[in-house]
Amino acid sequence: MRKLQNKELNRLDVDQFREAEKTPLVLVLENIRSMHNIGSVFRTADAFLLQKIYLCGITATPPHKDIRKTALGATESVEWEYHNDAIALLQELKEDHQCMAVEQAVGATPLNSFLPTSKKPYVFVLGNEVKGVSQEAVNLCHGVLEIPQLGTKHSLNIAVSAGIVVWDFWCKTNS
Repeated sequence: MRKLQNKELNRLDVDQFREAEKTPLVLVLENIRSMHNIGSVFRTADAFLLQKIYLCGITATPPHKDIRKTALGATESVEWEYHNDAIALLQELKEDHQCMAVEQAVGATPLNSFLPTSKKPYVFVLGNEVKGVSQEAVNLCHGVLEIPQLGTKHSLNIAVSAGIVVWDFWCKTNS
């Protein structure tokens, strides 16, 4: 087996990405501290042709060298917007989107049991590395998705969580 070279991957350029049909999923990043996590989420959003990323609260915005370091250009392809107030944003988005917090909560749907069915596009809300998604944001969402975990740690890194839930959504909506 031979490893493919980058030129053999036939990836879209930025203009083609912007014109391509998007996966009906938007990410809301609420108060993310690490710029490396932000950049990683941009890269995941690029990989799966997501519609948009909203950066909220203390979440840093491009251009920044630490975001660029992990995004590897995805801040140029993925549409993004900054909103100071995630709660006000979610109040707007929930009318036209199925909003789901990615969090550990009473009554949460395990990700492996989640079946996207809405005709509306989806929003996944990912929260702060320490505090998670705010309770106010959880309260506004239509539901909560929980990634089942079996080890001793209480949570996963936000960029890892984003990759897992985006991959899962893409698989379930592209089968």
